[in-house]
Amino acid sequence: MVEIRQKDSFTKEELGLLYETSTSIHAIRDLDEMLRSIMDKIKTVFHIEGASIALHDAERNEFYFIRTVEKEKDRDYLKMQKMRFPDHLGVAGWVLRENRPVIIPDVSKDNRFYKGLNHKEDFVTKSMICVPLRTRKGLLGVLYALNKLEGEFTDKEARLLEILSGTVAISIENARLYGELKQYAISLEQENRILKSEVQERFNLQGVIGSSPAMRLVFALIDKVIDTTTSVLIQGETGTGKELVARVIHYNGPLKDKPFVVENCGALSENLLESELFGHVKGAFTGAIADKKGLFEQADGGTVFLDEIGEMSSTMQVKLLRVLQEGQLRPVGGSRQININVRLIASTNRNLEEEVKKGNFREDLFYRISVFPVTLPPLRERREDIPLLAAHFLKKYTKKLKRPAVRLTLHSIDLLSQFDWPGNVRELENEIERAVTLAGKEREITEEHLSEKIKALSEKGILIPEADGTLKEVTERIEQRIVLETLQKTRGNRSKAARMLGLTRQGLLNKIARYNINL
Repeated sequence: MVEIRQKDSFTKEELGLLYETSTSIHAIRDLDEMLRSIMDKIKTVFHIEGASIALHDAERNEFYFIRTVEKEKDRDYLKMQKMRFPDHLGVAGWVLRENRPVIIPDVSKDNRFYKGLNHKEDFVTKSMICVPLRTRKGLLGVLYALNKLEGEFTDKEARLLEILSGTVAISIENARLYGELKQYAISLEQENRILKSEVQERFNLQGVIGSSPAMRLVFALIDKVIDTTTSVLIQGETGTGKELVARVIHYNGPLKDKPFVVENCGALSENLLESELFGHVKGAFTGAIADKKGLFEQADGGTVFLDEIGEMSSTMQVKLLRVLQEGQLRPVGGSRQININVRLIASTNRNLEEEVKKGNFREDLFYRISVFPVTLPPLRERREDIPLLAAHFLKKYTKKLKRPAVRLTLHSIDLLSQFDWPGNVRELENEIERAVTLAGKEREITEEHLSEKIKALSEKGILIPEADGTLKEVTERIEQRIVLETLQKTRGNRSKAARMLGLTRQGLLNKIARYNINL
């Protein structure tokens, strides 16, 4: 037995076949036709003699077959449907108990194999991969790949089959429930969409885009603090969108009708920063030809956003702490105190806790500004969002540059999704603007329009990220990409895209909301 644990790198051909398979599943309404198509494609991908699906009947503690493809002959389909065996027998029984896939290079040497499954005289099982068909409700059944024509089954093939099994399981379950639960399922999906997307839709008006688990956590945190005036510390690498999140918090909160002022603490010298924040009086220094209100006074009743607060000098940290503690400030060169009432949102790309330990940042100021910390994940930790962000920036820059509607090819999306983006969302935006500029009046952005650092990835195998290691996340990402790609092909025409995907228009709208696709 070989356990399937490691990440796998798929070739372009394998990824293309995976994409075609997923597309066929969504494009075919009839379950029987869909299974026939997917099994044929599995045979092509894996170079095997046969493929079968056995579903689990929990009430009767049995497995039963619903589809087989062997040696291009499919006349025993009805016979296979009637074939049942106890769920404690065979490799399927082992997979049911262990809830994990298995590779068996030689079934004659493995006592888990149930010999009663060699149902036809002209077909003898020699080797197999068996993977569970899982849904949210549990194990639905198993999917077999039988008899490798050349060589032995590999871990990579088992991983690929496991990815396919997720979509197959969902399709089978949907077909089972479709008739009697259609209206109920739609109502539940709509309710679920509202609950999950309410916050995201509100934020997306401001440009914050994401449906990955990491971003859903960020949205949940923002939702907790957005209706308060609590101080917020936004942490994250350069280019992750810290100022954008600060604006979302302000303009969707109780102070939305009050001022929102911004200052980058690393852009000015200590003296200039003090004058900018707290103001100055006439004659306070050379060039102070008139009184000037500082940003804190200008923002009275509203929000002050201090970007890169970790760059602030020790002296300025002391002065800022006094203002925050006392609610009063004194302009540079002035003698009177001015009462102010502001909400502070600060951001940093540094680890301020480490800076406190090193003595570079005051501990008392740290606790004052970090009442409610929000950490933005780097783009490399939320790769699922890259296709959505790329589509958003495509729309933005085709409009800005007055170019025709353009789409990213699937290969281009894969390359963008593989890159680590040290500059995060800002770097991705610059890449898309450059690509749109190079594409000119062309309708597609291909690998040739991408920068050299991105194109260099094309020499490697295409990597499908494991999305936190769960099959569900991998499957959802594939579905998300297919929906996005189809919408791009139809230039946003929902009805046409729904027909291409084999969905109702409402079903497509539900998926657009679920994956937060904004075209």
